[in-house]
Amino acid sequence: MIRVLLVDDSPIAITILKRMLSKSPEIKVVGTAQNGREALRLIPQVTPDVVCTDLHMPVMDGLEFTKEVMARHPLPILLVSISGREGSLNAFKVLEAGAVDIFLKPKASFEIDDETLAPELIQKIRILSGVRVFRRTRSDSKAGIRASDTEAVTKIRLPNTAVRVIVIGASTGGPQALQTILTNMPSDFPLPIICIQHISEGFQQGLVEWLSSQCRMKVEIAKAGAVPRPGNIYFPKEETHLKIDGTGRFALSPEPPFDGHRPSVTVTMKAVAQYYGNSAVGVLLTGMGKDGAEGLLAIKQAGGITIAQDEASSIVFGMPKQAIELDAAAYIAPLDEIGPMILKFVLQLLERKEKT
Repeated sequence: MIRVLLVDDSPIAITILKRMLSKSPEIKVVGTAQNGREALRLIPQVTPDVVCTDLHMPVMDGLEFTKEVMARHPLPILLVSISGREGSLNAFKVLEAGAVDIFLKPKASFEIDDETLAPELIQKIRILSGVRVFRRTRSDSKAGIRASDTEAVTKIRLPNTAVRVIVIGASTGGPQALQTILTNMPSDFPLPIICIQHISEGFQQGLVEWLSSQCRMKVEIAKAGAVPRPGNIYFPKEETHLKIDGTGRFALSPEPPFDGHRPSVTVTMKAVAQYYGNSAVGVLLTGMGKDGAEGLLAIKQAGGITIAQDEASSIVFGMPKQAIELDAAAYIAPLDEIGPMILKFVLQLLERKEKT
């Protein structure tokens, strides 16, 4: 039985969430609270496995509550939040504080489509119930990677051709993992970085704005027909697969979900492998399921370099594990080493190019 604590100042929202979770015999709502302070008092009494919290609440909001939980009672937290520009951007501050994932808050109506939303919520609760919560102090993310960091990374086997693109895929725990990697990249990073992140509908723009506020590289939604440019980080449009066409330009596809996802990491990585061949670097980060495993394999088979996040640093060791089992990952590394690996790798290639 998965024990869940619901924290929301809206009685209607609590009622809707209870009804959705009641569809699973594995889940039991063990308590409800109207604000973060009340929830903090309840946690030792009801001992939840997962906490679902709203963002905007009186007395203590979801951001402050998450910080307190991480300091006192580290637990997997699912933020149940509205979308829209303000709500979406603030949601990622809660993730940065320690929450694991986001779910779009159902509308205050008893006529919502439970057949669609309830299974998604239940699946997220199941995933979070098995998550190991990490507590760590983040150093200044804009300080950049020190030379000593790159020297400590094992030397990577360099391909015979210059790298032209980096593609990264992630799911549960991905926003935090992407933050760790991308905030270390300099503004003059000489390659484009394409990122595919599984995220609830309505939060893609907030993810882009949150990363934009911290990254030195430019972060944007990819536009159809645009050429990937060095120094830019690209994300797909919501509910759209992101591909590279035969001329090296972005193509947006409304094709059905692949492995249950649209955008799909595998779809993008296969397109990158087909166009860029051995001049691509593929990275697969934390996440549930298998999306991205076949895509990473395609990059490896095309001669590119492939990296998978290791189990110890993954919030959910699903996607990287599948890639490793397929022998798609040439390198397996802790999250904190992946950024330095990429940067050192690119710098070595530039040095070699200058010598030739």
